[in-house]
Amino acid sequence: MRTKSLKKNRINVVTLGCSKNVYDSEVLMGQLKASGKDVVHEGEGNIVVINTCGFINNAKEESINTILEYVSQKEAGTIDKVFVTGCLSERYKPDLQKEIPNVDAYFGTTDLPNLLNALGADYKHELIGERLTTTPKNYAYLKIAEGCDRPCSFCAIPLMRGKHVSQPIEKLLKEAETLAKNGVKELILIAQDLTYYGLDLYKKRNLAELITALAKVDGIEWIRLHYAFPTGFPLDVLDVMKAEPKICNYIDIPLQHIADSVLKSMRRGTTQEKTTQLIKTFREKVPGMAIRTTLIVGYPGETEADFELLKSWVKAMRFERLGCFTYSHEENTHAYLLEDDVPEETKQQRANEIMEVQSQISWDLNQEKIGQVFRCIIDRKEGGFFVGRTEFDSPDVDNEVLVDATLHYVKIGDFVELRITDATEFDLYAEPLTK
Repeated sequence: MRTKSLKKNRINVVTLGCSKNVYDSEVLMGQLKASGKDVVHEGEGNIVVINTCGFINNAKEESINTILEYVSQKEAGTIDKVFVTGCLSERYKPDLQKEIPNVDAYFGTTDLPNLLNALGADYKHELIGERLTTTPKNYAYLKIAEGCDRPCSFCAIPLMRGKHVSQPIEKLLKEAETLAKNGVKELILIAQDLTYYGLDLYKKRNLAELITALAKVDGIEWIRLHYAFPTGFPLDVLDVMKAEPKICNYIDIPLQHIADSVLKSMRRGTTQEKTTQLIKTFREKVPGMAIRTTLIVGYPGETEADFELLKSWVKAMRFERLGCFTYSHEENTHAYLLEDDVPEETKQQRANEIMEVQSQISWDLNQEKIGQVFRCIIDRKEGGFFVGRTEFDSPDVDNEVLVDATLHYVKIGDFVELRITDATEFDLYAEPLTK
């Protein structure tokens, strides 16, 4: 028996995966709104678009479970249509069509015009920089390039996102200006590989020129760099970071491993010596910068000695921020030809050990912040706290600064001077400076 449907012709966009998917959903929603469509993000609607992730096993499982959940709602009559887009759909479209046929249509990562057509909307080329942001009003992601040309053995991103394509500086400036007019104060630059930016368009690595131009946009006060690559890192970026106060002293640079044999098999194009020197250069050129990295443990052939070397190196480097993933054996990648010979239990144990080491480092570094004053941006109110961040922290992945809302008031979206009063491994507690 058919139950009452949700509001007719409202499109609910559901986003899974990384910040690049968030950006794509925002562009989709901007296009839909421009065509006069009623669109919400992760709300309620009788038409559902699921923007999927297909990166590693856990992400794929979440995407499939989400599709199945909405398909069951469609079968129960509570929603009318389900469309699937994004990385999982790009990578496994024939399999998905066969296994979950009750989806109305599947679209890949470059199928936006066709998806819009299926939703009764037209693709509008003139909407450069126009999108419906889903993040708190004070920050937004700015995707400066799509795809990746790197040959990393473990990564399926090029299969789903294609070759590296940089966006022109003029287009990115226009987008940043539009965001600033809408109240955005912090730009988080994203790409699969920031450091490759400009090679295709300008025949040189042009990230430094881009961030210099973006820093001139009125209203933008912080510019944050995500997903740099260690090989061929353009060191002039550090000069801009040191000289330009709007560029946060922060970088997210996934290093993945440090044992030379593992790095070689991963096809990372670097060595322990070169990587260690690069991090040393970062800290010499921009004293006090926060470096975030991510590591992979349990890669095929990773020995106990390789892992112990990695753990010792993490202790020695004292990264401000660090995440650790277990290796995921992905078909059609170069590493898929290797035997996935590290047991899951061992992978998980190694990841836990790395995070225990990092937890202690983070605790020590945070204790040093007690009594210091930081300029923070306030993202939201949650429970009994206002939640903000320092320039050394990115949303969702890094430390948060918590202000007791029963004792103090700070305005969401504003920059506030906060004194740190207490700290745990991953959170800072603070109070505003008395005026």
